[in-house]
Amino acid sequence: MKSKTVIDGRAAVQIAQAGCEFAAGRQWSISICVVDDGGHILALQRMDAAAPGTAQVAAEKARSAALFRASTKLFEDFVTAGQNSMLTLPGSLPIQGGIPIQFGDAVAGAVGVSGVQSHEDEEIAMKAIAILSEQSASL
Repeated sequence: MKSKTVIDGRAAVQIAQAGCEFAAGRQWSISICVVDDGGHILALQRMDAAAPGTAQVAAEKARSAALFRASTKLFEDFVTAGQNSMLTLPGSLPIQGGIPIQFGDAVAGAVGVSGVQSHEDEEIAMKAIAILSEQSASL
């Protein structure tokens, strides 16, 4: 029987909180979503001043990153390079800011962020995911 690493609800909330704290430190208002490896929402947080639509975009970025096991920037780069057929790929959102959560070669979930410039969304997602490494190191 195979086993896999999963993101539990507690870790998902900690990731979302870490992302919001990082964003708040930069005076950014964002939404952040953490999903499992199947793209199902485990935690979703929208900061007070974040636009309501950012919650849905964050969830779709996270879902895309989890289902395709890749950063959503990859899809954005394909579209920017003229591969517009990527726009028809079901379940993909070609906007930077969705990052898979990896343990070795396995993807356990993903984080999506929306609310500031896309490269800043990705920066927040990366900082939020880093909390898992920090926690693992302290165990």
